Amino acid sequence: MPKPIPRRTVLRGLGTTLALPWLEAMAPLIDPAKARAAGIDPRPRRMAFLYVPNGVHMPEWTPKQEGRGYELPEILKPLAPFRDDLLVLTGLAQDNANAKGDGGGDHARALAAFLTGVHPRKTDGANIRAGISVDQVAAQKIGHLTRFPSLELGCDPSAQAGNCDSGYSCAYSSNISWSSETTPLAKEVNPRLVFDRLFGEAGGDVGSASARRRKRRQSVLDYVSEDARRLRDRLGTTDRRKLDEYLTSVREIERRLVAASRPPVDAPPNASRPAGIPDQYGEHIRLMCDMIALAFQTDLTRIVTFVLANEGSNRTYNWLGVADGHHELSHHGRDPEKQSKIQKINTFHVEQLAYLLGKLKEAADGEGQSVLDNCMIVYGSGIADGDAHNHNDLPILLAGRGAGTIQTGRHVRYPDQTPLNNLFLAMLDRMDARVDALGDSTGTLPGLDG
Repeated sequence: MPKPIPRRTVLRGLGTTLALPWLEAMAPLIDPAKARAAGIDPRPRRMAFLYVPNGVHMPEWTPKQEGRGYELPEILKPLAPFRDDLLVLTGLAQDNANAKGDGGGDHARALAAFLTGVHPRKTDGANIRAGISVDQVAAQKIGHLTRFPSLELGCDPSAQAGNCDSGYSCAYSSNISWSSETTPLAKEVNPRLVFDRLFGEAGGDVGSASARRRKRRQSVLDYVSEDARRLRDRLGTTDRRKLDEYLTSVREIERRLVAASRPPVDAPPNASRPAGIPDQYGEHIRLMCDMIALAFQTDLTRIVTFVLANEGSNRTYNWLGVADGHHELSHHGRDPEKQSKIQKINTFHVEQLAYLLGKLKEAADGEGQSVLDNCMIVYGSGIADGDAHNHNDLPILLAGRGAGTIQTGRHVRYPDQTPLNNLFLAMLDRMDARVDALGDSTGTLPGLDG
């Protein structure tokens, strides 16, 4: 029988540390009680929050039936393979995204309040104020258990100043994570930089190491090949296959990152753009989803936020046949043609969620477990109907079983105006990051365990 190896085993090379996924050879070392006491959970629980702007077309989002056996509405049909891994939660609200006498600015308030449950101060100056977000509450309590306390990702850059929405600072409409009332955390939007951060030597010069690899046209795997060979010699047949599949997936992501860094074929000779950010929005999202999956699979972090587009985004979706700006379309005035276009955008975003869930479900995380089984993935928006700008009855999904603590495969309807932060309290409990209150919470959300 192969000799057991520690869960924290990594492959090392010059300026490179490659964390490993769960392997069967790690199982004999795991005593659940002792592992949890030592902060090495044999079933580490992860949480991620994916945000989409401008609300959704609610009639094609909300299932008509409650409980099990509900019919997936049109927008959610890409999630059919994950129906049993999913909760559709109806009736949740972020009341503090409402105006409360502050007038316009629903988009800024929607994102700023989404994970905080706090009404942001209306200002476009330096005196911004919101509240600590649920992801950072978790990071402050359990972030020390992983190499990275949390990851903040996005496809649109963060801003910390300027007037972006009716007198509200751009910091509100472009940041979802807040480490304190006055400190929003900027998103990383370049998937190559995320990759380099994940697989650079801890405490080393990540930039220099990645620059050397690119100059020599080498893969991160070239730097750890000797370590990988030695490890493979210690593994059984099944683990060798898992290791090879994992290393192949890393190399494939690298290939896509290289392709993304090339300028368009019809660009002028002197054209340049940030390396690693694809021209195609869908590929940009999927590379970021790959980074989330790798980070969770290798237990480099257990907490991620991912903003697919900043709130109020007016991005066009020409490849879907939608040349109009997203924000403009969200003010549809019940025009059926505009609503149809909004539905196409919503469906596209849900397809990207399905891609992430597929990656997480494919990755093993212990005997008979997938990474998705031990996750809690929130997907949603701080606005329900973009035309009404309402912040109640929000479109919220929860994917993953939270290490067996969540009974999925259901549509659960809560009383209108139930605080969304009650869901976050329930998630923090499951992350062993319990707090008594968060934002406008009134208690932990019931019904998640059936």
